[in-house]
Amino acid sequence: MSSTNNTTCSVGNTASGEPSKVSGQYHSTKGNVVEAIGDAMGATSWQQSGKQEHAEGEAEYQSAQAKGYVEGTADRIGGKKDTIVGAITGDRTQETQGNIRHDKGEAQQDINKNF
Repeated sequence: MSSTNNTTCSVGNTASGEPSKVSGQYHSTKGNVVEAIGDAMGATSWQQSGKQEHAEGEAEYQSAQAKGYVEGTADRIGGKKDTIVGAITGDRTQETQGNIRHDKGEAQQDINKNF
């Protein structure tokens, strides 16, 4: 039964190599289930494996959340810059695109602000 403990090695190893909220939640939940099975069976190796996978999943989720927040900040700043440059130069297209990018960044920050 302890052969399933090797699955914790894949935490954070998404196809892109980037942290993922979905993968983090999956591993966090899976870790809780493995730990609960270990508790019920009295299998300390499963308990420890579950705790480890849960912690790694939580860390991956929080890392992905922080990355999303930073990306949102970059979009807000870039969007604000484009809005200002567009307003100064009279380029309404650039100004509008800057506003859109700024708003997108703000939304991304809102989604990821609880890290």
